[in-house]
Amino acid sequence: MQVETLKDVLHWTKEFHHHLSHCLSRGVNRQTDERARMLLNYLADHEQRLSKVVSEFETSGDAHVLNTWCYEYLQKSPIVRHQHCEVPFAKLDAAQIIDVIVDQHQQVIELYRYLSARADIPAAKELLETLESLEEHEIMRMVHSTHRFEDL
Repeated sequence: MQVETLKDVLHWTKEFHHHLSHCLSRGVNRQTDERARMLLNYLADHEQRLSKVVSEFETSGDAHVLNTWCYEYLQKSPIVRHQHCEVPFAKLDAAQIIDVIVDQHQQVIELYRYLSARADIPAAKELLETLESLEEHEIMRMVHSTHRFEDL
């Protein structure tokens, strides 16, 4: 996917969460640890919800802002490709699973932070900061919730 505008970044992020949800779901049936299976199910559902939230930004955002070009920024710092399905979630324990998920989300947060720091249009900067904050809060929420699985 060629990412040139903020709308493309949102579309990429929506697909990132959707694809990650799919990868997590695929690992559920192959996982032998019950706690890890529960975690994979929870994370897959959470990623699917995040995909829908980002989709709302993509469809209801200001067209002027969404059409802001960010191509030259991304040439210098390309976005990560969907590589998380290469991770064998079925073979990881709960702690390893959450480490992978946090790492994947940190890459998205860094992308938003990078683009926000270079945004010339205040509305674009605000959108990127909102998305960065959303990702940060969601990863904190996921990590907090996953700690509950350890208590089971």
